[in-house]
Amino acid sequence: MHLASSSFTIVGFGAFGKLLAQLLAPMGSIFIYDRRPDVIAEVEGTDFQLVSHPREICSGIVIMAVPLQGLKDCLVEIGPHLGAGQVVIDVCSVKEEPARLMQELLPPDVEIIACHPMFGPASAANGIEGLQVVLCPLRGMTWRKIAKGLRKLQLTVSVMNAEEHDRQAALSQGLMHLIARAVLSLKGPPLIRTRSHDLLCEAIEMVAHDSPELFETITRRNPYMEEVRSKLIRGLGGVAS
Repeated sequence: MHLASSSFTIVGFGAFGKLLAQLLAPMGSIFIYDRRPDVIAEVEGTDFQLVSHPREICSGIVIMAVPLQGLKDCLVEIGPHLGAGQVVIDVCSVKEEPARLMQELLPPDVEIIACHPMFGPASAANGIEGLQVVLCPLRGMTWRKIAKGLRKLQLTVSVMNAEEHDRQAALSQGLMHLIARAVLSLKGPPLIRTRSHDLLCEAIEMVAHDSPELFETITRRNPYMEEVRSKLIRGLGGVAS
């Protein structure tokens, strides 16, 4: 199975689901499954096709573009309608919990990949070349072909297990979100600024409009964030003393 000439079903047509649909459209047919009533209006005028019931999901690659908070319910709903030859990929910002849920709730003949694109609509606004995607293969071997296809898109692909991902993401994505939330609570911007301040503000702007669900997932559902949070607080205390 190659990315080119594949068919994709994107479950969830939120901000990231829309980005995925745009990125994958040149590579095959795009189907959208989303139970929100307003999704029909959002899909109108595009080449994407709506799926009205999970039993109609026949795509080779099924991407779960839903928040972690809704992943379990979606897997319970679509799982019984999936079978051999299909690949299910989640794109949540943590990996241990989605990996466990997919392995528990999906049929044994479905291939599973836990995946984290390390970018969103804001950071992909100027293109995806050089951006990073993490793959955590859980079941099946199709992930190798998918990784090859992603590299052809000029994405940087890292392969690791879910635990390693969450440990590293806590230090990068999780730490950034904590810092951004803290800085946004300050009054600003100041009238005089350094270039380093402006760069920090640019980084904060990339995550400032993320949904509350995403912030909660990154900072509360990653099991390694408590250690990072504690070290950050201790570090700030050491600077102040």
